Amino acid sequence: MRRCLTATAAFLALATASTTAFGAGNTTAQQEVGKRAALAYYGAEIVRFRKQAWHWQHVMGMPLTQPPRRTLADLTPRAAENTAALWRRRSDRLYAQAQRPPHLHQFLCIHHFEGSWTDTGAPYWGGLQMDRSFQASYGGWLYRTKGTANNWSPLEQIWTAERALHSRGYWPWPNTARYCGLL
Repeated sequence: MRRCLTATAAFLALATASTTAFGAGNTTAQQEVGKRAALAYYGAEIVRFRKQAWHWQHVMGMPLTQPPRRTLADLTPRAAENTAALWRRRSDRLYAQAQRPPHLHQFLCIHHFEGSWTDTGAPYWGGLQMDRSFQASYGGWLYRTKGTANNWSPLEQIWTAERALHSRGYWPWPNTARYCGLL
């Protein structure tokens, strides 16, 4: 509800900023205030969606999308709105892509024989029972920002295991991978 009201206020500010003083009685100062309000709203939206997009790019091991060299002050309210929409689409697309790791079913089978996704029992953490060196090697960014794997979402744990799969196969889980018919 609050976001809807904020979006409505930003839309009204955008409409105020884009109208001419054509009988509406808007002064240049009022238009400038409306423009600043719209830029502030869309600037916050750009930052939020960019952060979400970069999170999923980190999780999936993709290079980060670089933002354009323009600053928010260089944008018109309409351009800021379009940029926010672009980052939102990008974030939504990356989130949808992250929901489908290539070997999801295999890792869910391994998880079935391993611990809880929030397992804190040292020396192995999380639903795929990763030790510290495994977490640091294959999930370094997550390990640095969120701590051990028990603090990661199941999807983040699976994507970390996906990166390990490319170099080590299913050998980090020798017994459970055998139960699942993967070795």
